[in-house]
Amino acid sequence: MKIIIDTREQKSYSFSSITPHPPTTIIRTLKTGDYSLAGFDISGITLERKSLSDLFVSLGKGRKRFVKELERMAEFDYAAVIIEAEWSTVIRHPPTRSKLNPKSVYASIIAWQQRYGIHFWCCPGRAFAEKTTYRILERFEKDHINGKIS
Repeated sequence: MKIIIDTREQKSYSFSSITPHPPTTIIRTLKTGDYSLAGFDISGITLERKSLSDLFVSLGKGRKRFVKELERMAEFDYAAVIIEAEWSTVIRHPPTRSKLNPKSVYASIIAWQQRYGIHFWCCPGRAFAEKTTYRILERFEKDHINGKIS
């Protein structure tokens, strides 16, 4: 498995904690998302990583750009946004400088999941989000190899 990491990803995952062997990573520009798989980066799978503060910026000042990204992601066989925070943190402990109402963030995410068919994974921290990213990519590749998805 070869994981592609977008060149613009500022705090990319290393996947070094993956056992028994960390996957091979390739850093190159992705048109959509932060992570994909070699051979599936055009329309197969795309994953977008968001820290808690990134999420609130993307839904506030960066909303227009983020919606365009979601529209591109919707064209993929599988697309997800991996959030490095649990729902309880998103709702109860938003970034201190954010003026967004966390209930609006929650409602927007529900709408986008339904509208675009994109999955949003809230993870309890960065390490868990990295493993979740890996497991999603691994499952996609296994299913493709085994003919469960085309």
